[in-house]
Amino acid sequence: MKYRILGATGMSVSEFALGTMMFGTMGNSDHEESIRMIHTAMDAGINFIDTADVYSKGESEEIVGKALKGKRDKVLLATKFGLPMAHDANQSGGARRWIIRAVEDSLRRLGTDYIDLYQMHRPDPNTDIGETLSALSDLIRSGKVRAIGSSTFPAEQIVEAQWVADKHNHHRFLTEQPRYSILNRTNESAVLPSTQRYRMGVLSYGPLSSGWLSGQMDPTTGNRASLQKRAFDLSVPGNQLKLAAVQQLTQLATEVEIPLAHMATAFVLSHPAITSVIIGPRTPEQLKNLLAGADVVLNEDTLDRIDKIVPPGTDLNEADNTFLINPAIDDKRLRRR
Repeated sequence: MKYRILGATGMSVSEFALGTMMFGTMGNSDHEESIRMIHTAMDAGINFIDTADVYSKGESEEIVGKALKGKRDKVLLATKFGLPMAHDANQSGGARRWIIRAVEDSLRRLGTDYIDLYQMHRPDPNTDIGETLSALSDLIRSGKVRAIGSSTFPAEQIVEAQWVADKHNHHRFLTEQPRYSILNRTNESAVLPSTQRYRMGVLSYGPLSSGWLSGQMDPTTGNRASLQKRAFDLSVPGNQLKLAAVQQLTQLATEVEIPLAHMATAFVLSHPAITSVIIGPRTPEQLKNLLAGADVVLNEDTLDRIDKIVPPGTDLNEADNTFLINPAIDDKRLRRR
């Protein structure tokens, strides 16, 4: 396992990070097996674990906490806040009131007194970013949080957050966690260049594009496909384009003698903005297969051929980014006088 410095944090992180969204009722409900997977990842050299309060409504954090008993100092621990934890509108977002409660809840579930990286899971259009950064800065000063980051922020909001932090002397976001894969390349246009401009570490997620690049004979079948039917519905033109691209990528992977999943993670790590790629296995077998690709590096010819199959800066299915809701477009009250 190789390591890279996480932006301006000064912290050294493994090129593979372990994502734990699949630990708990959202994926693998066997706590002991999930704990063993965390230990396996650590034994393989992974020193960065990423979770979130919303994953299985806190269960993922509890599993991570159990796994790290007696091992806490061996890893850099990241979690996230901001997505709804209940139907109560005040149990989500970036308001100070919620942040203070959310961090205490996460610390309790994780069984630790500090978080290495505390990330805002999504932008909050209802809260001034200065309010959020002020609360997060207080957490850093209190010692409960070591560094702060954003997740799935568009480029303009990355820039705004940096400007507000500088203007008001708040701690700034030092990392960003965007979605990025061979099939999801929109962020190459503005998000990744923005992170480089501000010397932010980048922890990208979704390298297998929800299973499309897992190397299965048919990516439209299996556990993920059954849970996310729309994402694999071949009546959707964008998914037809993805299937055609996967078939070409599978042929390329065969020719260069690299498993498709390994080619997918190596592609992500080839971008100079990326610090670490988050892998999110559900089973020990998936973890083992992904870890086997930790040392794969793609040459220029292979990267050029990938570019021909999926042009840089594009997403084959625009619906893959529908979770990035722009309130100025989504809420008609904001675009009609």
